[in-house]
Amino acid sequence: MLVELLRSLAPDDWEKQTVSPRSKVKDAAAHLLDTSLRGVSIGRDGYGAESPKINSSADLAAFINSLNREGVRVYRRLSPAVLIAIMEVACQFLASYHASRDPYAMAPYGVSWADEEKSANWFDTAREFTERWHHQQQIRLAVNKPGIMTQELYYPVLDCFLRALPFRYCNVPAKPGTLVEIIVAGECGGIWYLYRAMDSWQLIGEPYAEAVSEVTIPQEIAWRIFTKGIDPESARAQVTITGDTNLALPVLGMVSIVA
Repeated sequence: MLVELLRSLAPDDWEKQTVSPRSKVKDAAAHLLDTSLRGVSIGRDGYGAESPKINSSADLAAFINSLNREGVRVYRRLSPAVLIAIMEVACQFLASYHASRDPYAMAPYGVSWADEEKSANWFDTAREFTERWHHQQQIRLAVNKPGIMTQELYYPVLDCFLRALPFRYCNVPAKPGTLVEIIVAGECGGIWYLYRAMDSWQLIGEPYAEAVSEVTIPQEIAWRIFTKGIDPESARAQVTITGDTNLALPVLGMVSIVA
């Protein structure tokens, strides 16, 4: 679908602005090409370029952002035809690599935005899916071409993004037994329950009690909230909160990407 989308773009579409302030359509496409090739090089081939010492999440974000900027600078120099041709091969490599992995073995690196130093392959694959979905959605939104905001493709993105909730809430005080309900409203959405156990917040499948706080987010902006694609004030104006506001607002500041 990504390759089909890129092939359908008119020449002026490539320079249209996405919801990411620093990214035009061609930047988003260049980023998807760069991360595909790097992902296969590292994961499949075990080839890692030199990297600085990482001592904190801020160090990791700075390093990843630097790699991303370099990749975009290189690949946005290509003509659209050349970029698309390489993208098609890169996507096939990446898909084959992820399909080949034991989902329960350990991935080369953890999903940092969920505060995991080590993650199973299934979670790394889910994270990669969210990365590729949301950048493609940025392009589609910029050029007014719908197509991937479907229950089949979008719900798994939301379910993966919301696995960052326990980490986002780790410093939010609440007594044990507190329940927060997060609703993404729309045919692609669902309900997630965040429960305060004795010493941590946990995502649970079924509620143990009545929620003391409920936040309802329209599906159209949910992915944008979790990928820094909408400013907090605009998001807050479209979200409905009932109950304890202080327990609902942290959801709107959650970021489920390395940024």
